Parts: sequence; C-alpha cells; structure tokens
Amino acid sequence: MSNKGRLYGVSLGPGDPGLITRRAWECLQQDAVWTYPKRNKKSDSYALDIVVRAGLELPSEHQELIFPMTHDEKKLARHWLAAAESVLSYLQQGQDVMFLVEGDASTYSTFGHLARTVQAMDDKVELEIIAGVSSFHAAAAKTQIPLSDVDDTIAIIPAGYGIGMIEKLLNDFDTLVLLKVKPLMDDIIDLLGRKGLLESSCFIEKAGSPEERVVEDIKSLRGEKVNYLSLLLIKNPQRQRSEVIRGCRKKSTVPEEQST
Repeated sequence: MSNKGRLYGVSLGPGDPGLITRRAWECLQQDAVWTYPKRNKKSDSYALDIVVRAGLELPSEHQELIFPMTHDEKKLARHWLAAAESVLSYLQQGQDVMFLVEGDASTYSTFGHLARTVQAMDDKVELEIIAGVSSFHAAAAKTQIPLSDVDDTIAIIPAGYGIGMIEKLLNDFDTLVLLKVKPLMDDIIDLLGRKGLLESSCFIEKAGSPEERVVEDIKSLRGEKVNYLSLLLIKNPQRQRSEVIRGCRKKSTVPEEQST
C-alpha cells in the first residue's frame, strides 16, 4: 500500500463561490497542502481568490506555483518542472495536495499539464479530479442562451485557432463557444458582421466573478482591450443542416398477436 499523498485537481467554478460543488468544498476541509497557480510572483491567483471569497482561510501548508504566460518552450519547461517538483515533494512525504483550479480541471486547465508531469516523475502518484462548472456553462446560464437544444451541435475552442478555423466551424455547428478571444476580438467582430451573426452573439468577461461583464452589442467592443478571461457565445440559427439519423430513437412495435 502506497504511503504517498494523493494529488487532487479541485475545480472551483468560474468565479462565483456559490458554484463550488459540495465535493470540492469537502476536499478543501481536508488536512492537505493547497497549491494554486499564478502568472508571476507579483500577480494574484484567480483560483485562490475564489476560495478566499468563499470564506475559507489558507491552511498552514500552501504553495504558489508559477505558470508564466509565454510561448517560450524552454521557459515553460523550467516552470512546469519546478511546479511538479514542488508538488511531488509534498506527495512523497505522505501529504495530500489540493491544486486549486478555476473553472473545471478537465477543460483547458493547467492541472492536466501538472498532473502529467508529476506522474511522469513518479507513476505511483494517485490522482483525483473534482468536476466543476466551466466558464461557458456559467455564461450560458447568466445570459439565458442555451448551448444546445434537441439535435443542436456545439463546438468549444480557443479563439487562437484563427479566423479561418472559426469561419469553418460556423458552417458545421449551431453554437460556437470561443474562449480567450482577447487577441482576435476585432477580427472576430468583422467575421460575425460578414456572417450576419452579431445579433445572435454575446460577450462574457470573467463569468461569475464580481467583475463579470456581459455585452450584447458586440460591435461596441471594437478597439477595446478585453480581459484574458473572456469568451463569446455565438448562435448560428441559419446553419444548413444535413439529415439527422434518428434510428436509435425508433421504438419497435410488437404486433399484438406476438405479445400475448
């Protein structure tokens, strides 16, 4: 039996402490080390802020982990390794480690990278991922825009895939969720204008947090600097659909003479 601690990815939801699940809340009551991501030494941790606003206090053992916003692979590798080594040192002493995650730990999360690095260093480490509310679910609820109805299709991608990919997906999906729209905001506005989709789109920034902002007039955002934690919900009501195969929904009727 392993005497190592367990690594938890504790999903906290997008910002509203009320969206922390009961399971996540239970985990945060355990005797464990809290770790939480920061972009740099001077920045705040968005994930930590969620639990602080929930009324929880930092345990005696806690550790910030630095994950810089950069495309420099060597710099990223150094920080990933340093974070994994820090977490592993606690685990090998038999201490459970809670990694605080904004949103959901399985959806575009830092936790996945951290967990893989830790397990590459020690494949005996056990993981537990606590599911959480994602930013786009909170945004849909806030704006009362359904992500999908009946047979609707939905795609969720970072906007960084580019305008060409976004335009392609609009041909195939009834709802498109674009995450991290900051770098391409003006180009996306132009695309939605060409497609006639400005009025069926909505912008949400820092969903669920005290700084939450909802903008329905997408054109008003042209030239504006938006937050990194922002997304667009785009509905495409005019999409041409192919026939849906509904065989799995057919009910077989047994003739009356065979059922007796």
